[in-house]
Amino acid sequence: MPDQTPYYVGLTKVPGIGPVRMRKLLERFGNAEAAWHATLGDLMAVGLEAKVSEAVVQARRTVNLDREMERLDSAGVRALTWADLDYPERLREVDDSPPVLYVLGDFAPSDSWAVGVVGTRRTTSYGREVTARLAAELAEGGVTVVSGLARGIDTEAHRSSLDAGGRTIAVLGSGLDVLYPQENRGLVQRIVTEGRGAVVSEYALGTQPDAINFPPRNRIISGLSLGVLVVEAGERSGALITVKFALEQGRDVFAVPGPITSRMSDGPNNLLKQGAKCVTSARDILEELNMQMVTEHVEAVRSLPADPTERMLLEYLQENTQHIDDLTNRSGLPASTVSAVLTMMELKGMVRHIGGMQYAAR
Repeated sequence: MPDQTPYYVGLTKVPGIGPVRMRKLLERFGNAEAAWHATLGDLMAVGLEAKVSEAVVQARRTVNLDREMERLDSAGVRALTWADLDYPERLREVDDSPPVLYVLGDFAPSDSWAVGVVGTRRTTSYGREVTARLAAELAEGGVTVVSGLARGIDTEAHRSSLDAGGRTIAVLGSGLDVLYPQENRGLVQRIVTEGRGAVVSEYALGTQPDAINFPPRNRIISGLSLGVLVVEAGERSGALITVKFALEQGRDVFAVPGPITSRMSDGPNNLLKQGAKCVTSARDILEELNMQMVTEHVEAVRSLPADPTERMLLEYLQENTQHIDDLTNRSGLPASTVSAVLTMMELKGMVRHIGGMQYAAR
């Protein structure tokens, strides 16, 4: 099958085509290429409104897919789609995960062990000190720190994880060629040039950092993470939108207690009253998420690079949960080989054993 990436890019540039409508198109037409070339009548038969269907037809006339891919290549940006094995598995599990994720830098297997760190732009000295300490401790423990590159808590989280020798992922609310805020350009350069993480966005190149873009991007922060930590946030802080997404996605929520005299502590203090897990050191997070063995997991990943058998089993498990006997029969491999490979894949965080010898892709 031809590379589906250009067609994913083309479709997601059409106003009104998001995760829900994209899934409809893929279910009906089988792949993005077929959906891109569908007739107006076929598009409307899927359930797309006339306005959106007409926009797809119009896009075929106005969007030059080859030029779009050349533009990405010139900017050093990769476009990962739902069809790519490199698409982050934890994010893929989210119902409204972006069909296309634009990436500067690279993901690593160790990014499976990630924690989102979020908070206010108007941070206090207490917030900056706490964020620096916790982000560094997480990084030293082999955990990737995910945040939104905004001023305040986000900036401190990215910088401190890098300074501690760790990895970090920055999720933008704009195109990757429209960095915001500008003063964090140096952080982006460090992440990319030092090979210490990735800068990602669901928005196409050229997209400006409009206010409406930032709430949706928060679902990507939580979607990439095992849990989300709120350090400082006002009662109506945008950081609490990330908490809402985290709860919807089944992620753990953590909060740092703060002085009751500080309005920037209202958010986390209220979360603690509602049942968020109290954090005074990174150990609280590592123990709650059973991540004390992250370093050992990372070494396991490095010790055995992905091979054809892993890729084959992962493809089978992308379809649905399967019993080890079914995987053995489909692969034609000895049961001992399948069992050993699945064990290693579980250590890498690629699959999970859900009981009764049943396995599922993560």
